[in-house]
Amino acid sequence: MSTHDIAKTERTEMYLKAVFALQHTAPPATVSKVAEFMGVSVPSASEMLKRLEQQGYVCGTGEGVGLTAAGREVAVRVVRRLRLAERLLTDVLGLELERVYEEACKLEHVISPEVEARLEHVLGSPERCPHGLPIPRPDGSVSPLPPETLADLEEGQTGVVWAIPEEDPQLVAYLRSLHLVPNARVRVLEVAPFNGPIFFEADGFRHAVGREAAGRVRVHTEQAPPDREG
Repeated sequence: MSTHDIAKTERTEMYLKAVFALQHTAPPATVSKVAEFMGVSVPSASEMLKRLEQQGYVCGTGEGVGLTAAGREVAVRVVRRLRLAERLLTDVLGLELERVYEEACKLEHVISPEVEARLEHVLGSPERCPHGLPIPRPDGSVSPLPPETLADLEEGQTGVVWAIPEEDPQLVAYLRSLHLVPNARVRVLEVAPFNGPIFFEADGFRHAVGREAAGRVRVHTEQAPPDREG
């Protein structure tokens, strides 16, 4: 395979990964969201998504873009390797949370099936990445995220941070500074009116966060854990 073909394959995988990630963390996966995720212009994202549609990887959903069976197969494989690499970088190499995604992106395209299996074994078959997002299983099934976010909690309500976004290092660093990281216990103290900030306590520390950022923090309340999704 030529260098050009490798770059083309990687670009395809990155776009399919973006659609998959947005479908799970910030649905619907619109063209503008895909463009923001990829760090490209909307026209560039639109053009690439049209090519992927012609190739049978994506399809229109009415609200945005979805994955076909072929597209999902590729996306799940890439996301699985990405998030296993993130666990390696965090658990073994001790890399800071806001840096692991970018570094793992460099590895997701080159990890072989054999190395992938070894990684899973060495890491103890982790179910979630360091950001709390689900690691697809070898059979392609993926656990859904809890539907609630920190922005959905009412005053006095408590929960546990389940997952935060992985692709935005500045947002990850900001949330980490507020102790909004996976497994942190949170309690909402006050919700300011007129779309004002949310005042909360996380692991004993008091902070305030805007509604937009709070809406990116998935929270597990005192309900049953999410069921497996095919």
